[in-house]
Amino acid sequence: MTGQRESNRVEPRHIAIVGAGVIGMATACCLQEDGHRVTVVDRQAPGTACSWGNTGGIGITSIPPLSSPGVLRKVPRWLFDPLGPLALDWRHLPRLAPWLLRFVRAGRMEEVERITDALNALLSPCYEVWRPLFSAAGLDNLVHHTGVIHLYPDRAAFEADALQWKLRKDRGISFETLDRAALLRMEPDVGPASDFAVYEEVWRHVADPFLIVDGLARHFAAGGGAIRRAAVTGFETSDGRVSALRTEAGEIVADGFVIAAGAWSHRLSRMLGSPAPQESQRGYHVNLPDPGIEVRHIMMDTVGKHAITPMAMGLRLGGTSEFAGLDTPPNWRRARAIVENAKRIFPTLKTEGYSQWAGDRPLLPDSLPVIGPSPHRHNVYYAFGHSHIGLALGAVTGRLVADLVAGRTPGIDLHPFRIDRF
Repeated sequence: MTGQRESNRVEPRHIAIVGAGVIGMATACCLQEDGHRVTVVDRQAPGTACSWGNTGGIGITSIPPLSSPGVLRKVPRWLFDPLGPLALDWRHLPRLAPWLLRFVRAGRMEEVERITDALNALLSPCYEVWRPLFSAAGLDNLVHHTGVIHLYPDRAAFEADALQWKLRKDRGISFETLDRAALLRMEPDVGPASDFAVYEEVWRHVADPFLIVDGLARHFAAGGGAIRRAAVTGFETSDGRVSALRTEAGEIVADGFVIAAGAWSHRLSRMLGSPAPQESQRGYHVNLPDPGIEVRHIMMDTVGKHAITPMAMGLRLGGTSEFAGLDTPPNWRRARAIVENAKRIFPTLKTEGYSQWAGDRPLLPDSLPVIGPSPHRHNVYYAFGHSHIGLALGAVTGRLVADLVAGRTPGIDLHPFRIDRF
């Protein structure tokens, strides 16, 4: 799969996309390039939900699934650690339990290998597919190619993570291990809590995720695309097709429809006969306007499970996973825990004047997104569930959806990503 279009002519249609995050806006641009008239519908402005608050990594090598053999043994320690990477609202547990069972099943080794192959197929071309879209939208200056550093307390901790690195190595992904001296040559301000690291050169990161989505939206609008601010309340259907979106601002009639509404997508797919076991994996970030240290690369803290990214607005610390449901208020102690973890890594870090944010990542139990046609509505396409790799997969997903709408054979096998796989 490349970033270039096949030259065959596409019959123009009117396509309505629900969702103005990075997936929705990248898909809108790809459909527009094919000559379609496109309308994007969202209750919020482009890029102001989960896409606004991510940690900016284009994680080409993020192919190991979240569930793996032995992950359950770590969960109790994480849950009872106030600074740990995982939190659970116990009131949500009865609703979460069926999802957790599927999550555990996805951690069997044969499933891990299958899921890793599927994610590798999506992620390996992701930057090359993004490149022409970034250029067309004038966003090249926001993308930095410095690679990623994964921080470990010591070599033993790295060796305990052996499966993650074997999954990458078996698929041709190269990486470099760094002892303390080598790490300090790359990041002089890292404190003594990190004595070992792994460097992956292929990663990129962006200076501001919101500006990426906003730039896509501006590019799309300049090409004649329409963006409507409205909440979708339902669908008009007949003869196995959707004829219109029902919104709080009236109906939107179109020839085809894309559901790319992030963590809310499963509520819409259920209306269309395709329930999906999606959960909100709530994440938090903190922006430090004057951190008092120099950070040269995006870094991943393997203990606290959060990212550290130098951005235009300062230093962004983000991550963690909270399972509390979509409708519960944020637990801001999770943001403060990220700050405390960052102080462990950078003892001289200045945290005065920081801002905090929380957002809902869409997560399926097998860590794979849903990308593909509806099995029930012939003119509906799904593009959601991208969890922590939505920024990386925006353009790839958009190209795949555009191929489906055009009747082209996608360059990636979409069978693993079908909505009815559960």
